[in-house]
Amino acid sequence: MSVFRRCCRPGCGRPAVATLIYAYADSTAVVGPLAPEQDPHSWDLCERHSAHITAPVGWDMVRVEQVDITEDPADLEESEQPEATEDAAHAAFFARSLNTSLDDLDESELTALAEAVREAGEAGRVTTGLVDTSADPIEYSASHDFNDPATSNHPVHRTKRIEAHLAAHKAQRRAHLRVVPDPTENADKDSGTE
Repeated sequence: MSVFRRCCRPGCGRPAVATLIYAYADSTAVVGPLAPEQDPHSWDLCERHSAHITAPVGWDMVRVEQVDITEDPADLEESEQPEATEDAAHAAFFARSLNTSLDDLDESELTALAEAVREAGEAGRVTTGLVDTSADPIEYSASHDFNDPATSNHPVHRTKRIEAHLAAHKAQRRAHLRVVPDPTENADKDSGTE
């Protein structure tokens, strides 16, 4: 069983750090932090795929980096208000896409959520913190010589190396086998009847 959710893109085994949700009614694609639970109508993406995903033609793409909930938009300065309102709208839209509502949360839950987001920002974490993104599990060194079959990661060379390895392993497995004489022939020779 996997301890972390993987990117849903074919052939990608990287850990998921973001969730893609399509809001069909608004013609909007939303990429936000990794949802706490998998949803059949959302797609988990790794850092690379979430950064390079594009919306379908005619659709809007919304990227929600973090959820920032302000207590009262009237207390904000005028220069901060449009941005904060837009962030709150994106947060509400993302919460609605996850089948939760910010209205369903009580004051203490909203405050705890805002403090957690603020602390995560102060700690320098960009992702949800659930996945260690320091090392990519399927990346390989850029020092490979792609013309050298021994070190190239090209599928043709990789397949030949795997086939050679499997053949050597198969031969090694048979090395323990040996020819054993038939016990009935030995019994006939010992009794003198042939």
